Amino acid sequence: MIDFDIPADLAALRDEIRAFVNDKVVPYESDPRLTRHGPDDGLRAELVELAREAGLLTFQAPKRFGGREPSHREQAVLFEAAGWSTLGPVALNCAAPDEGNMFLLGKVANTEQVEQFLLPVIDGHQRSVFAMTEPGGAGSDPNQLNTTAEFDGTDYVINGHKWLITGAHGARTWIIMARIAPNPHGGDGPTLFLCEGDTAGIELERVMNTMDRNYVEGHGVVRLTDLRLPASAVLGEVGQALRYAQLRLAPARLTHCMRWLGAASRAQSIAIKHARERTAFGKPIGEHQGVSFMIADNEIALQQCRLAIWWACWTLDMGDRGTGRHESSMVKAYVSEELFKVADRCVQILGGIGISDETPVGMIFSDMRAFRLYDGPTEVHKYAIARQVLR
Repeated sequence: MIDFDIPADLAALRDEIRAFVNDKVVPYESDPRLTRHGPDDGLRAELVELAREAGLLTFQAPKRFGGREPSHREQAVLFEAAGWSTLGPVALNCAAPDEGNMFLLGKVANTEQVEQFLLPVIDGHQRSVFAMTEPGGAGSDPNQLNTTAEFDGTDYVINGHKWLITGAHGARTWIIMARIAPNPHGGDGPTLFLCEGDTAGIELERVMNTMDRNYVEGHGVVRLTDLRLPASAVLGEVGQALRYAQLRLAPARLTHCMRWLGAASRAQSIAIKHARERTAFGKPIGEHQGVSFMIADNEIALQQCRLAIWWACWTLDMGDRGTGRHESSMVKAYVSEELFKVADRCVQILGGIGISDETPVGMIFSDMRAFRLYDGPTEVHKYAIARQVLR
């Protein structure tokens, strides 16, 4: 039997998060510190303190780290509420890439690494990055990893070029993917490393100008030059970076979908209000068939996306059914495309105001276009889905 009821305690927390985002966070959407490179670290810190005061900061963290440890299905409800504003996840400390990095570190990091690199992120005192993507190298295909790590038996010396590294400017906790060269001292292959962002050898060349503006400090281009790290900097096991990346990505794809479902629902609510109040040709525009059909299409899409997310989350919660990689790929591909259509229709309903900063809908639209590429473009997911089906 399938039960779609939301338990009372979960509904209460959802409503508390939605009210916090609506009352405390939404007013910051016009703050000048929300720049073309996303909210700056000062704005993030101020928002984080609001969530801390409200007792909602990093609610998704494991209980052993002071969080509420919701299941994936419970996260679907709560992250949607957080996403009502694109700044909501930033304030609540459940935004990418920190949310996915916290999940990975909670699964793989040892005790010392947890203390140094994970707990400060959970507490909202520092940010993190996942440095994998490279110009001409690792991206949708991480096997093309070009960044190298030479091991001399004591230290690893890392060299490479990374880009689209979200939040690189000012982040303290760095997870770096590099390929360890064959050596006589130990294992080799793609490996994850942990270090502080101010370690010698890490150079932020620039922050890229991109169409999205919801990630703290935007996306950086980073040069790694003779970055020397001790053997203790290895995260997990040598040679297991690609497996760990998938461990991180399956749930991270879904939390992206959850947050953007909240933003798309916000855009729909603004479009509905406008359709009720704006008149043209003798009546409110919502009474014209062209506009009413767009509103209906949006409502259908939002609910279908919600149900798809819940299904994939159920699969993850039933851990014996697999990793959720196949299911999360299907949902990411479907939801990212459908929510972009929702945002596009909302811009159309709003007309001229929809392409302005008078409402957040224009920003949601451009951010939603970028979402179709986050954690793998639709085409890569479809390719993986087809391979699974054809086996």
